[in-house]
Amino acid sequence: MKINNLGLVLILILYSIYAGIFIFQSSFVHEGERIFILFDDATISLQYARNLANGNGIVWNAGGEYIEGYTNPLWVVYMAFFHLFPIPISKMALCIQISGAIFVLISLIFVKKISAFLSNNNIFITLLSVFSTAFYYPISNWSLLGTEVSILILLTLIVVWLSIQSLEGNKFKKGVYIILGLTLLIRMDMVVSYIIIWVFLIIFNPQNRMKHVLWGFLSLLVFLGGQTLFRYFYYGDLLPNTYYLKMTGMSTFLRIKRGLYVFAKFAWNLGPVFLVVPFLIFLFKRNKYIILLFLLFLGQCAYSVYVGGDAWEHRGGANRFIVLGIPFFLMLFTSASVYIFELIKDHSQAEFKGNIKKWVSRSVELVLILFVLFGLINFNTLLDGNSLKYWLLLQPTVYSPGSQRYAVDGIFVKKFTSPDAKILVGAAGNVAYFSERFSYDLMGKADSEIARQDVKIPKDLETLTFLRPGHYKYDYSISIGKYQPDVLVELKANTDEEFSPYLSGYKRYMVNNHAMYFRLDSEFINWDELNNYINSLVFIVDPG
Repeated sequence: MKINNLGLVLILILYSIYAGIFIFQSSFVHEGERIFILFDDATISLQYARNLANGNGIVWNAGGEYIEGYTNPLWVVYMAFFHLFPIPISKMALCIQISGAIFVLISLIFVKKISAFLSNNNIFITLLSVFSTAFYYPISNWSLLGTEVSILILLTLIVVWLSIQSLEGNKFKKGVYIILGLTLLIRMDMVVSYIIIWVFLIIFNPQNRMKHVLWGFLSLLVFLGGQTLFRYFYYGDLLPNTYYLKMTGMSTFLRIKRGLYVFAKFAWNLGPVFLVVPFLIFLFKRNKYIILLFLLFLGQCAYSVYVGGDAWEHRGGANRFIVLGIPFFLMLFTSASVYIFELIKDHSQAEFKGNIKKWVSRSVELVLILFVLFGLINFNTLLDGNSLKYWLLLQPTVYSPGSQRYAVDGIFVKKFTSPDAKILVGAAGNVAYFSERFSYDLMGKADSEIARQDVKIPKDLETLTFLRPGHYKYDYSISIGKYQPDVLVELKANTDEEFSPYLSGYKRYMVNNHAMYFRLDSEFINWDELNNYINSLVFIVDPG
């Protein structure tokens, strides 16, 4: 146990350093100030959080329409907490990033608890499980860029640990259902893991079966039903706007087909050999807890397929749904690997005696560690060997360049417009947040009219490869023709024929290496300053 604990401490220290470097690399320097940023979708939640903290309600725009354009209500409330303090806008993301790192660190402690219990304190299984979870890149990527992944992984691990304690002690723990209920408030689609754990406890804890049935139902009613009622009375709808954006407007067949396609790519990139290894654990160990870990991982995979995947699989690795089950996959992978090599060691040792026997034992243990580490390297290859530069922190996260550009766009707009200006944004989060301007969302996340339309998939794209859920609904007749924004920050690529008819009243400038359009009759644009500045055509991110 002492070695396990010492190993855990060392991994926690290593991960703290890793997370610190990751966070610093994702920041940038602009006009002499270091700016920290989140993944763009996470900054959409940050925008809602700021308005909540400022007393404007849980809305996208202060004084704007009440639309639920976020998927993580309790996470928005959490983000709003930081906005109650005089933290500069350039450092607000840092607070969220640090808390994400803390949640991951605590998660590793529970990975250690669960893996130690399941393996009877096998040092290899315990420490390799913790190490693999700590350094599976997509966990850090999603957690340290501000999404709710960090807290959801932590809460799910806590619930699994409490469930194990409950069954082992034959005790009913109400905390399981309270925490599960909180996960529903963080993200409604956590109902998948909720039901898996609930049914598991009903089946395997017959002595407290009726308590599980009652508390599971009541928790669903309170946490899921409660937020549905809130949504209806606050936003006037039973479902969030993001549901209409992502789940309607395309055939169910196409959505699931796309989900299967991106899952198949994810599974293939994990490596067929390494993907099979976790399932081999049933050759060595069969118990209800192993089944639970499998169900939690496979449940997230199935949900990802059902919703058509995420929008970022072209970057490789586990998406924001599947990554929630990855700690369980890695525990199973590590456990199966150890049992396989222990079998090899036992057979090998039977052939030798004395020092040779000890040498063979140490050699097999070394090969085991190398095998698991090679598996981890393979998992972090994501798309190809070039992806390892992100895992090794030789290059900032692949999401940094885009998010930095959007933040600089927002700073630019703020500098050359008055507070009453209204803008149209494509990548909605960082532009809206850093500009502090009333923003129209081109792709409908915060626009109920656009979210309910059909998807518009360009004919020249291979549908399954490039289709990104939630990113192919737009309507320029609404976004430009109806709203008449003062600034069109970014329009969709390859849609020139569609937006050109609406640009007659706008002047085009090349800003930050892309086109922006400014409405000629707008009184909220600082035209003299803009024209003087734009002559230099220099407004580029300084990587610091």
